[in-house]
Amino acid sequence: MNITDIKIRRTYQESRMRALVSITLDNDFAVHDIKVIEGDDRLFVAMPSRKEENGVFRDIAHPITPQARKTLEEAIINAYQNHLQEQENL
Repeated sequence: MNITDIKIRRTYQESRMRALVSITLDNDFAVHDIKVIEGDDRLFVAMPSRKEENGVFRDIAHPITPQARKTLEEAIINAYQNHLQEQENL
């Protein structure tokens, strides 16, 4: 899996959700509405999900292996932090 593009679509200041992100994998597959969330101890990534009739949220797309999740989360959080630095420098 090669992450070939990460776009920070929108950032937020007033909630625990800090950003909405889209990624492209291998220049062939896009995943939208990935969230960067401010947790109690750190930032983390929440994959796009939908609410089922029973009220449970299920991921629409997600990494299968722990290594893929780690790679994805690190890349997204790094891109988010770089985006914030670029905004400060404007």
